[in-house]
Amino acid sequence: MRRVRDLLRLCLENGLSGREAARSLGMSSSTASEYMSRARAANLGWPLPSEMDDDALERLLFGPKVARGGPRRALPDVGYIKQQLGMRDVTLALLWEEYKRDHPEGYQYSQFCELIRRELRKVDVVMRQNHRGGEKVFVDWAGRWYRLSMPTAGT
Repeated sequence: MRRVRDLLRLCLENGLSGREAARSLGMSSSTASEYMSRARAANLGWPLPSEMDDDALERLLFGPKVARGGPRRALPDVGYIKQQLGMRDVTLALLWEEYKRDHPEGYQYSQFCELIRRELRKVDVVMRQNHRGGEKVFVDWAGRWYRLSMPTAGT
Protein backbone atom coordinates (compact mmCIF):
# COMPACT_ATOMS: atom_id res chain seq x y z
CA MET A 1 0.00 0.00 0.00
CA ARG A 2 3.05 2.23 0.35
CA ARG A 3 3.39 2.35 -3.44
CA VAL A 4 -0.29 3.26 -3.79
CA ARG A 5 0.17 6.10 -1.33
CA ASP A 6 3.27 7.27 -3.23
CA LEU A 7 1.34 7.10 -6.51
CA LEU A 8 -1.50 9.18 -5.07
CA ARG A 9 0.96 11.73 -3.69
CA LEU A 10 2.86 12.03 -6.99
CA CYS A 11 -0.28 12.38 -9.07
CA LEU A 12 -2.52 14.43 -6.81
CA GLU A 13 -0.02 16.64 -5.01
CA ASN A 14 2.82 17.00 -7.52
CA GLY A 15 0.65 16.90 -10.64
CA LEU A 16 2.56 14.14 -12.45
CA SER A 17 0.73 12.08 -15.02
CA GLY A 18 -0.01 8.46 -14.22
CA ARG A 19 2.63 7.33 -16.71
CA GLU A 20 5.35 9.55 -15.19
CA ALA A 21 4.47 8.52 -11.65
CA ALA A 22 4.44 4.84 -12.67
CA ARG A 23 7.87 5.17 -14.24
CA SER A 24 9.32 6.80 -11.12
CA LEU A 25 7.79 4.09 -8.88
CA GLY A 26 8.80 1.19 -11.12
CA MET A 27 5.27 -0.05 -11.84
CA SER A 28 3.42 -0.47 -15.10
CA SER A 29 1.42 2.46 -16.40
CA SER A 30 -1.70 0.30 -16.68
CA THR A 31 -1.46 -0.54 -12.96
CA ALA A 32 -1.01 3.12 -12.08
CA SER A 33 -3.98 4.03 -14.27
CA GLU A 34 -6.11 1.37 -12.57
CA TYR A 35 -5.16 2.62 -9.09
CA MET A 36 -5.87 6.23 -10.03
CA SER A 37 -9.28 5.38 -11.51
CA ARG A 38 -10.15 3.54 -8.28
CA ALA A 39 -9.02 6.58 -6.26
CA ARG A 40 -11.17 8.91 -8.40
CA ALA A 41 -14.17 6.57 -7.96
CA ALA A 42 -13.62 6.66 -4.18
CA ASN A 43 -13.30 10.51 -4.23
CA LEU A 44 -9.84 10.39 -2.66
CA GLY A 45 -7.79 13.55 -2.48
CA TRP A 46 -4.35 14.40 -1.20
CA PRO A 47 -3.40 14.46 1.62
CA LEU A 48 -5.22 11.38 2.78
CA PRO A 49 -7.13 11.65 6.07
CA SER A 50 -4.83 11.01 9.02
CA GLU A 51 -7.05 8.23 10.38
CA MET A 52 -6.79 6.25 7.11
CA ASP A 53 -4.35 3.40 7.65
CA ASP A 54 -3.25 0.90 5.01
CA ASP A 55 -6.10 -1.53 5.71
CA ALA A 56 -8.74 1.21 5.39
CA LEU A 57 -7.17 2.45 2.14
CA GLU A 58 -7.10 -1.06 0.74
CA ARG A 59 -10.77 -1.63 1.66
CA LEU A 60 -11.71 1.70 0.09
CA LEU A 61 -9.88 1.06 -3.18
CA PHE A 62 -10.32 -2.68 -3.61
CA GLY A 63 -13.35 -3.56 -1.49
CA PRO A 64 -13.51 -6.08 1.33
CA LYS A 65 -11.38 -9.18 1.12
CA VAL A 66 -13.34 -12.11 -0.22
CA ALA A 67 -12.72 -15.53 1.24
CA ARG A 68 -11.29 -17.66 -1.54
CA GLY A 69 -12.32 -21.15 -2.32
CA GLY A 70 -15.35 -23.10 -1.44
CA PRO A 71 -15.66 -26.68 -0.43
CA ARG A 72 -12.32 -28.35 -0.93
CA ARG A 73 -12.04 -31.41 -3.13
CA ALA A 74 -10.82 -34.68 -1.71
CA LEU A 75 -7.12 -35.18 -2.34
CA PRO A 76 -6.01 -38.50 -3.77
CA ASP A 77 -4.22 -40.88 -1.40
CA VAL A 78 -0.69 -40.62 -2.78
CA GLY A 79 0.71 -43.45 -0.66
CA TYR A 80 -1.92 -45.86 -1.95
CA ILE A 81 -1.42 -44.68 -5.53
CA LYS A 82 2.36 -45.04 -5.25
CA GLN A 83 1.90 -48.58 -3.97
CA GLN A 84 -0.57 -49.47 -6.72
CA LEU A 85 1.60 -48.04 -9.50
CA GLY A 86 4.26 -50.56 -8.54
CA MET A 87 1.87 -53.39 -9.41
CA ARG A 88 1.53 -54.91 -12.82
CA ASP A 89 -1.01 -53.52 -15.34
CA VAL A 90 -2.03 -50.62 -13.08
CA THR A 91 -2.19 -47.21 -14.75
CA LEU A 92 -2.97 -43.70 -13.59
CA ALA A 93 -6.16 -43.81 -15.66
CA LEU A 94 -7.39 -46.87 -13.73
CA LEU A 95 -6.49 -45.27 -10.42
CA TRP A 96 -8.26 -42.05 -11.44
CA GLU A 97 -11.43 -44.00 -12.31
CA GLU A 98 -11.31 -45.61 -8.88
CA TYR A 99 -10.77 -42.19 -7.28
CA LYS A 100 -13.72 -40.67 -9.18
CA ARG A 101 -15.94 -43.59 -8.18
CA ASP A 102 -15.14 -42.88 -4.52
CA HIS A 103 -15.16 -39.06 -4.88
CA PRO A 104 -17.55 -37.98 -7.69
CA GLU A 105 -16.83 -34.28 -7.00
CA GLY A 106 -13.07 -34.89 -7.04
CA TYR A 107 -10.39 -33.70 -9.44
CA GLN A 108 -10.57 -34.36 -13.15
CA TYR A 109 -7.94 -36.54 -14.81
CA SER A 110 -5.41 -33.85 -15.77
CA GLN A 111 -5.35 -32.22 -12.31
CA PHE A 112 -5.27 -35.66 -10.68
CA CYS A 113 -2.18 -36.59 -12.72
CA GLU A 114 -0.53 -33.25 -11.91
CA LEU A 115 -1.06 -33.76 -8.17
CA ILE A 116 0.35 -37.28 -8.32
CA ARG A 117 3.37 -36.27 -10.42
CA ARG A 118 4.12 -33.39 -8.04
CA GLU A 119 4.16 -35.81 -5.10
CA LEU A 120 6.22 -38.42 -6.94
CA ARG A 121 8.88 -35.81 -7.76
CA LYS A 122 9.63 -35.36 -4.09
CA VAL A 123 12.88 -37.02 -3.13
CA ASP A 124 12.72 -40.00 -0.82
CA VAL A 125 15.14 -40.31 2.05
CA VAL A 126 18.26 -42.14 0.91
CA MET A 127 20.99 -43.68 3.05
CA ARG A 128 24.31 -43.46 1.30
CA GLN A 129 27.01 -45.96 2.16
CA ASN A 130 30.67 -45.73 1.26
CA HIS A 131 32.36 -48.99 0.31
CA ARG A 132 35.98 -49.69 -0.40
CA GLY A 133 36.59 -51.52 -3.64
CA GLY A 134 36.55 -55.32 -3.23
CA GLU A 135 35.16 -55.15 0.29
CA LYS A 136 31.66 -56.32 -0.61
CA VAL A 137 29.87 -57.71 -3.63
CA PHE A 138 26.30 -56.79 -4.47
CA VAL A 139 24.41 -58.92 -6.98
CA ASP A 140 21.10 -57.90 -8.48
CA TRP A 141 19.58 -60.72 -10.47
CA ALA A 142 16.06 -60.42 -11.86
CA GLY A 143 16.17 -63.10 -14.56
CA ARG A 144 15.26 -66.76 -14.60
CA TRP A 145 17.61 -69.44 -13.41
CA TYR A 146 18.58 -71.88 -16.10
CA ARG A 147 20.26 -75.10 -15.41
CA LEU A 148 23.01 -75.58 -17.87
CA SER A 149 24.05 -79.11 -18.54
CA MET A 150 27.70 -79.30 -19.22
CA PRO A 151 28.91 -82.10 -21.40
CA THR A 152 30.95 -84.47 -19.34
CA ALA A 153 34.12 -86.09 -20.54
CA GLY A 154 33.51 -89.34 -22.32
CA THR A 155 29.90 -88.66 -23.36
